Amino acid sequence: MGAPGTRKTPEPTDDQWRRMLRYGTATRAEPGDVLFAAGDRWYDLVLVESGAVDIVREPLKWIEETRIATLGPRSFAGELGLLNGQRAFLTARVSEPGLVHRIDHASLQRMMAEDDELCDLMLRTLWARREQLRRGPAAWTLKIIGSGRSRDAVALRRYAERLDLVHTWADIDDPEVATAYANHGFSTDDLPVAIVQGENLPNATPGELAELLGLAYAAEDDATVDLAVVGAGPAGLAAAIYGASEGLQTVLLDAVAPGGQSSATSRIENYLGFPFGVSGDDLTAQASLQAIKFGVHVIAPCEAVRLDPGTGPLELTLADGAVVHARAVVVTTGVAYRSLDLDRWKEFEGAGIHYAASTLELRQVAGGEVVVVGGANSAGQAAVALAASGCRVHLVVRADDLGRQMSSYLVDRITEDVRIDVHTGTQVTALDGGDVLERVTLSSQGGTGEQAIECRGLFCFIGAEPATDWLGEFERDDDGFLHTGADVVGLGEAWRDLGRMPLPFETSVPRVFAAGDVRRGSMKRVAAAVGEGSSAVASVHRALAAAEVFA
Repeated sequence: MGAPGTRKTPEPTDDQWRRMLRYGTATRAEPGDVLFAAGDRWYDLVLVESGAVDIVREPLKWIEETRIATLGPRSFAGELGLLNGQRAFLTARVSEPGLVHRIDHASLQRMMAEDDELCDLMLRTLWARREQLRRGPAAWTLKIIGSGRSRDAVALRRYAERLDLVHTWADIDDPEVATAYANHGFSTDDLPVAIVQGENLPNATPGELAELLGLAYAAEDDATVDLAVVGAGPAGLAAAIYGASEGLQTVLLDAVAPGGQSSATSRIENYLGFPFGVSGDDLTAQASLQAIKFGVHVIAPCEAVRLDPGTGPLELTLADGAVVHARAVVVTTGVAYRSLDLDRWKEFEGAGIHYAASTLELRQVAGGEVVVVGGANSAGQAAVALAASGCRVHLVVRADDLGRQMSSYLVDRITEDVRIDVHTGTQVTALDGGDVLERVTLSSQGGTGEQAIECRGLFCFIGAEPATDWLGEFERDDDGFLHTGADVVGLGEAWRDLGRMPLPFETSVPRVFAAGDVRRGSMKRVAAAVGEGSSAVASVHRALAAAEVFA
């Protein structure tokens, strides 16, 4: 929003400003009036026609109030959280009398749906503000304090980064950081701690943080939606975006955060439109912003544990007992990572063992020696990214041939990189370390020898299993992948009553669809998942039109 006394927000044209005013309600504003306050949810976008409005970070226990920006005529006050229900973390207070126009959430969504030019202006401005705020004193409104070697702290930090929250990370392993926070009212037993608006949340979890920030499922959200998408990987994001852009009231649920397995990919080289590649994090961030643009309500972390069919709305039961009612559901829960059956594996997860090579993990191991396990593209991409960050990489492949499952362009890049040592016909057989992983033992499959490697991290990419256990009696293959469309064999009474066969991507339960890695026969590629998610929505429209299901 700019430094104090400045205005960085792009000024709308006269015509754009007139069109924006049509969506608001005019209100006289006097000095001291609070237009929205830190902690407010679904607060109004405020257009400043005359006068001035200060954007302030309210005082915290250890620091006084800070003015972030002053907004004058022909500007608007608001932040990206306006679009997804995140509680305000800053306060807008009138500093000079004037006239303002309030645009409530429903009117804001209507404006963005009806006027593409205003939608682009709003989205670009709110995104730019979010990026500015991440680098300034506003980031002190959410501080995450923990050890970079702690699984719980890393999970909390990953959640904040995947949701693109304005926050500050403090690694308590740094002596200067430990000294700075010595008098903040918590002990090492309380770590990780999230300090939200100056208040400590000890032993914080992503779920608790989401509750405080307004990003968890709430009673006020309890209404029947047209479409619920379960799983926010590429397939889920695509389904949610296409559903919402075509007029369906859409909610997107994920047990962790948007991104799915694609967020574990450091670089996707063969995705259409990105000749220089794109990281999974960047692709997820842009897709999440696009979903919010179209009015998708993104809720995470939010784990679905049961799906009950019926003649009316489907019922999605969440882990906390809440129920989401939806006219149709698209399941895009993807797959769960496989692990090695080794002593101390669980102990080192998040403390040296990783299933992703995103920016977060790369920062933790940069310049160190690491082990990557796996022979498919995800392992190869991770090895290349780690080497580029200055790591000495040991790529451990069970097969005798690196090219058996890996694309040739990756094989060529790996074999030409002097920073990557390839160990084919080899397995990891032991783990060792104190509180964190410090070394691994590699053994050749022929039993000809062992090698101990001191390492800062082990990255595991050995495949995954479909996350379908929560779906009860849904028809699946022997490996747990969901049958859809023509693959569905057991057509029960519900289908006879409907008088139709399952549509493309429809599961054995009417109005429940599946897309992406969780579906039998999927290609297990990001581009394919995006295509399946969007295509599934076409079948959703056909099913709802045929069934004439009403909320």
